[in-house]
Amino acid sequence: MAGNFSRRRILTTGAGAALGGLVATGVAQSAAASTSGSRTAAGSEETRSLDELYRDAVAEGGKLVIYAGGDTATQQDFTAQAFRARFPDIDLTMVVDYSKYHDVRVDNQLATDTLVPDVVQLQTLQDFTRWKRQGKLLPYKPAGFSKLYKDFRDPQGAWTAVAVIGFSYMYGVDAVGGNAPKSPYELVDPRWKGAIASSYPHDDDAVLYLFALYQEAYGWDWIAEFAAQQPQFNRGSHSPGVAVNAKQKAIGVGGSGSLTAPSTAATRWAVADGHPFMAWGQRAAILKKAANPTAAKLYLNWALSTERQQGSFNGWSVRTDVTPAGGLKPIWTYRNAHLDGFPRFMEDRAQIERWKQTFALYFGEVKGDPTPGFLGLHPGR
Repeated sequence: MAGNFSRRRILTTGAGAALGGLVATGVAQSAAASTSGSRTAAGSEETRSLDELYRDAVAEGGKLVIYAGGDTATQQDFTAQAFRARFPDIDLTMVVDYSKYHDVRVDNQLATDTLVPDVVQLQTLQDFTRWKRQGKLLPYKPAGFSKLYKDFRDPQGAWTAVAVIGFSYMYGVDAVGGNAPKSPYELVDPRWKGAIASSYPHDDDAVLYLFALYQEAYGWDWIAEFAAQQPQFNRGSHSPGVAVNAKQKAIGVGGSGSLTAPSTAATRWAVADGHPFMAWGQRAAILKKAANPTAAKLYLNWALSTERQQGSFNGWSVRTDVTPAGGLKPIWTYRNAHLDGFPRFMEDRAQIERWKQTFALYFGEVKGDPTPGFLGLHPGR
């Protein structure tokens, strides 16, 4: 294992930021006026403005149901509130649950002809390619589709990524006393024994990928040493940030970070040059059997608008024409983010099961109730 560490970029985080969505409101690209109920030509980008889509969505019935991946019931509240403020006549229902429950919930609803959501916005990237093959998604290209990074869009518009999310480690500035770990490798230093909170890697596939990258970079001995640190494991990728922000633990592993907090923030999210972290584009799609397809299109156009992307919670955008905040580079230029690796990882479900069961041998079985609660078969109905 390497003993020297290159310079690092220190980022900042807030608990539960992982899937909190984007921050600013705004308008998408406007075009020539269209009549109510008009449709985008097959294969072309949406030409209606947000206001035109809004009008058409109200005429459609003014309802929208979104199933969004996340860790707590309130994790998408900021996004939902921003959407409602911009489009007050749309009755939005935003249901947050672990993506791995939302996807099979949608499968069951489709099988029983009881579909609830119009839009699915999930971490389970493999479901979007599967649903596309099965013909369950509505091909649609929102305004600005051609400006999305190439790997953040399906060529036929079956799905698009609406936000960039990254997972790494974080620490409390006061708790580490000016001696912060310079990379993930240093998390096994004896001084951090009993001071680490982590989300279970064998409960969340993105955290699983992060730990798989750690193993590939540092070896199984490092995993064993990390287990010997007696980390406090909890369900939900928000849990490390909660523990660090509450000063229960000095370090958190397996959570997201924000670049928008001030440099004086009490908790910092860290990415070390030459050491792994992971990032992906959170995918969203309209279901072909959606009851409110126009409202669903309104949501995608709003989420991908330049103004929304410029206000992303971590400074990164899915659009190539939006400059990242805080002097960052576009996320796809960070080789140690393994942006292209996560979609491939998610497609190999047998490999994922092997990783999960192996980490269970090191860290124990997953314990605890799901942090969004038990939502059943038809939440949002």
